[in-house]
Amino acid sequence: MFVPTQPKRDALRLNPKKLLRSKWTATNPQNKEKHFIVTRVVEPDVPDAQIEMVELEATYSKRSFTLPWRDLRDQTQWLQGWK
Repeated sequence: MFVPTQPKRDALRLNPKKLLRSKWTATNPQNKEKHFIVTRVVEPDVPDAQIEMVELEATYSKRSFTLPWRDLRDQTQWLQGWK
């Protein structure tokens, strides 16, 4: 009997407008910075342009940095939620 399987989802489907205050875990923590929260969605300079960048803050050190929001879909670097 043939049993259909679900297609593998290698990348998360994320909506950049809903990333604000979302929680993330780094898969390779550095400087004890493992858990992060999106503190800002960087608005583009041009109106009606797509959102490209978000600002993450480490909960341990409060250090902030920006990165392209699409990088959060890479499950070898980021996991959604605090694990």
